[in-house]
Amino acid sequence: MILTAKIALFLLLAYLAAALWQKVRLGMTFHQALLYLPLKLIYRVRDGKMRAARDAAAPVVYVVTHQSRLDPALMLALLPENTLHILDERSARSHWLEPWRELGRTIAFNAEHVFVSRRLVRVLKGKGRLAVYIPADVEPDVKSFRLYRAVARIALQADAKIIPVFIDGARHLPFSLTPREKAPRSWFPRLTVSTLEPMTIQQMVGDTDMRPSDALFDRVAEARLAAADPKRSLFQAVRHAAFRYGAGHPIVEDVVSGALSYQRLLIGARVLGQRFARLSAPGEAVGVLLPNTNGMVLSLLGLVSASRIAAMLNYTAGPASVTAAVRTAVIRTIISSRAFIEKAGLADIVEAAEKGGAKFVWIEELRDSTSLFDKIAASCLYWWPVHSQDADKPAVILFTSGSEGTPKAVVLSSRNVVANAMQAEARINIGPDDKLLNVLPAFHSFGLTGGTILPLVSGVRLFLYPSPLHYKIIPDIAAKIRPTVMFGTDTFLAGYARNADGDEFSSLRFAVAGAEPVKADTRRIWRERFNAEIIEGFGLTEAAPVVSVNTVTHNRDGTVGRLLPGMRMRLEPVEGISEGGRLWLQGPNVMLGYMTADQPGVLQPLGSGWHDTGDIVSIDREGFLTIRGRAKRFAKIAGEMVSLGAVEMLVQSLWPEEHHAAVAVPDKRRGERIVLITTAGDADPSLLRQFGKLSGAAELMVPQDIVKVSEIPLLGSGKTDYVSARKLAIERLGLEAAA
Repeated sequence: MILTAKIALFLLLAYLAAALWQKVRLGMTFHQALLYLPLKLIYRVRDGKMRAARDAAAPVVYVVTHQSRLDPALMLALLPENTLHILDERSARSHWLEPWRELGRTIAFNAEHVFVSRRLVRVLKGKGRLAVYIPADVEPDVKSFRLYRAVARIALQADAKIIPVFIDGARHLPFSLTPREKAPRSWFPRLTVSTLEPMTIQQMVGDTDMRPSDALFDRVAEARLAAADPKRSLFQAVRHAAFRYGAGHPIVEDVVSGALSYQRLLIGARVLGQRFARLSAPGEAVGVLLPNTNGMVLSLLGLVSASRIAAMLNYTAGPASVTAAVRTAVIRTIISSRAFIEKAGLADIVEAAEKGGAKFVWIEELRDSTSLFDKIAASCLYWWPVHSQDADKPAVILFTSGSEGTPKAVVLSSRNVVANAMQAEARINIGPDDKLLNVLPAFHSFGLTGGTILPLVSGVRLFLYPSPLHYKIIPDIAAKIRPTVMFGTDTFLAGYARNADGDEFSSLRFAVAGAEPVKADTRRIWRERFNAEIIEGFGLTEAAPVVSVNTVTHNRDGTVGRLLPGMRMRLEPVEGISEGGRLWLQGPNVMLGYMTADQPGVLQPLGSGWHDTGDIVSIDREGFLTIRGRAKRFAKIAGEMVSLGAVEMLVQSLWPEEHHAAVAVPDKRRGERIVLITTAGDADPSLLRQFGKLSGAAELMVPQDIVKVSEIPLLGSGKTDYVSARKLAIERLGLEAAA
């Protein structure tokens, strides 16, 4: 009995000492520390940013992303005692919350009436603090968005700073507010409390015309993004997803090998990673020349696990480009498949790669030569990478499309690609109950990050199809697997719709389109036939690649959506262009730098951390970006700058069923002139001039020359090949000497 009492006394004293330490460490009251400690121990809460949030000078509004019933208890313990917590009616009535409710002031609010603004403004003006709980939807509906408007209005009137708070892991608690199919439950997930530095609404808006509610929405999304561990490599991010969604969760499937669970995926990556470690050195670039298959995903993860750089080779770019890519990135080893090379007829690509100095390792031979011991060892060690990981070191090399010039080698770190996937997840509503059909090749940045890495790290079931050019087969695949999300380009999506006989794509919630503008006709067809929304985005390989995206609830046709959270941009004036400016970007997804042919294998980092995209964009007061054209896609005619993209949109309105490309060619009298390359067999210059006049288009932007073709030159990514298109126009018009 005495021993039991001593043990009990010791445990009590230990508990009090631990609570006292929390009080000193976080600056909270002893009462708060006593009630916070059990939560801290049970959920191993990471709370390193809370001291700064507590010490922020009032007036302050803590905007908490409300994901579970535990959130109010955690915040009542962690936030200053004089904070007024505005709780939903259920939390305000919950009996179990009673001990924590005594830690601070609480009031209930009716979501139908939002807040009693005047009272809350008075509280803040009296150097008060508010904690407001915002629904966790990444795509809030109109009703939920009213809360953002109300909070922004109150903060503006009181000149209060806002601190967003996000509790990572809370949506997986047993008492989560998220449906179970979207967030698998765990009894004791590790929680991380993420906060951002205090900012007023004026500081969030900056020198833009953005609405305060939209600026607040973006800031809350940034807190969600900040909760992700920036030190996770791509391998570690996939492993984290396996912990979260379950090792047995089916994650990737192709048309040949069937489905792989996270466990089988990681075991396979471990097996290949061990083999790759014997064939190359840490930090060495290893080529990947594979289509969209399970083998491509296994090879990518295996290379990252072994701390090798996966150089994704574009086998559609032609032999000369492949030779240049191998030499630029100093690729000595290429992983490929004999069956793929033979079926796709890529013997010339293999010869070109070997000419550049690379040797091939065939994935079939690796598979057949894997010993039983290797498989058993991988089954025991699949949670661990083959080599130590560093998220800031190069992990992937991609080669730009070369639509306007020579392709460049873009070097991306694990942090770049994982951050971009997390940025997209903080903007687009997807989860483990979704199935994503990806037809875009992994050598294309959109196909790699959006179509492959994003589902792997967010638990979305991924179905890989090897070629986007199979217009008649892909609708049948969609009818069979019933995807809810799809990635593509306008060219591909339009082609699939034309070849679909019925409702093959009716299972889709939405399709994400990038790489080229979405035509109004394509958008209309998908809405009417499949009841699926096409949400358009914008990206570039150097940004890993997504920069902005529309969403289902925040969607504006003709724009490329709103900037992703965590990114910063600036627009620089361009001579001759009055609307918009040249876009510069900064963010965790922006590349490490380039490798160039004149300095093979040498990373040339961004000097200032800002990247010049070369795109001319404008932004409206709600934050939606509109692409006005590429800086290189402007023609200078008699001193005036004319957007070739705008020319293509004008022509598309006249002949919507056809494909068009506008290019600039030399002109002795006016410097340059515009040539239209089109598949419209009945295209007539006089009809185009008449249509341009009726549309209010300036005379300079109406092409005087028309070149008719059966097909517009395309790159493997589906983008228009403007280099080839311009050469074609020059040859047809006999302008070789002028060029």
